[in-house]
Amino acid sequence: MKLAIVRQKYTPFGGAERFVARALDALRAQGVSVDIIARNWENNAAGVKCDPYYLGRTWRDWSFARCVQGVIASGRYDLVQSHERIPGCHIFRAGDGVHATWLELAGKPLTGLSPWHRYTLAAEATMFRHPNLRAVICNSRMVRDDIAGRFPAIAKKLHVIHNSVDLEQFHPGLRELHRAAVRTKLGVGGTAPVILSVGSGYARKGVATLIAALAHMTMREAEVWIAGRDKDQRHYERLARKLGVEKSVRFLGAQPDVRPLLGAADIFCLPTLYDPLPNAALEALACGLPVVTTTTCGAAEFVEPGVNGTLCAAGNPADLAAQLDALCRPGAAITMRNAARASVAALDMAGMADRLLALYRHCQRPAAAG
Repeated sequence: MKLAIVRQKYTPFGGAERFVARALDALRAQGVSVDIIARNWENNAAGVKCDPYYLGRTWRDWSFARCVQGVIASGRYDLVQSHERIPGCHIFRAGDGVHATWLELAGKPLTGLSPWHRYTLAAEATMFRHPNLRAVICNSRMVRDDIAGRFPAIAKKLHVIHNSVDLEQFHPGLRELHRAAVRTKLGVGGTAPVILSVGSGYARKGVATLIAALAHMTMREAEVWIAGRDKDQRHYERLARKLGVEKSVRFLGAQPDVRPLLGAADIFCLPTLYDPLPNAALEALACGLPVVTTTTCGAAEFVEPGVNGTLCAAGNPADLAAQLDALCRPGAAITMRNAARASVAALDMAGMADRLLALYRHCQRPAAAG
């Protein structure tokens, strides 16, 4: 089987790229020939480089899609799986969810949308309706149900395959390995509750809500650590100052390895506005941290309130503060350690590769396209 995986640009800290990297290793171990189609990839290792000239992000995405469509038409690969919204791909992995849903949740009306948003909406709809599409990989039930509701004709093509977690790299033992050293380095006491949030793009990840929630909390010694990048970070620093919690919020930047932070933290919080299935939440659970996230996050299906974390509505600082206060009580978070780990114990890489391989074989059958 010759498979191509499409991702326009490699970002070292991106969840989609980490999924691809894990899938490549696991699939190649099972004898699948896998190439990458990309503009740029780590170490310039793309199997096919599609890098036509462009100005602006609308032209960027359109020109890349045209290039990939040419590769698909050449018949060079048995299957082309795209992580971008490209009409004509055989398999689409909806790792970024549904763009139309994101716009609705973000409160962006159709009138006045930028050309890029309009292009992305049109490409998404055309892709889901394209006769070449054989399967859609949904990384959460939330995404599957959303697509099925918007495009009922392809309901049978929707397959839930959750992201995998490297259970050997992310485990509860990180607490003993890193907690004391990281807290000493940052000047944080051993008993101060630390709430960790990981992810770039602060608006989507709900960082403003988390900072506002910290200001509402009664547990005044609690700290929030934010690992990730955002071009408007200073806006969030000003918000922390305005709310009087600047000394309790640490912006740690993008981290090539978040394991020491996971080992040092007590709670993982991602009050995201919309997130199909963030790897960071799964990794936190694997490390034994209770996860606090929203009902519009795909990770919610792994969270059992009161057992391994809790759920709240997006954009509600007061509700989030109450949930965090409860988890910050002495001993509350640590009692959820085993349940958190158990909730993702089945998400190993070998299992993900088996499910992907079974789907690819299904898509190769003539009837699969019907």
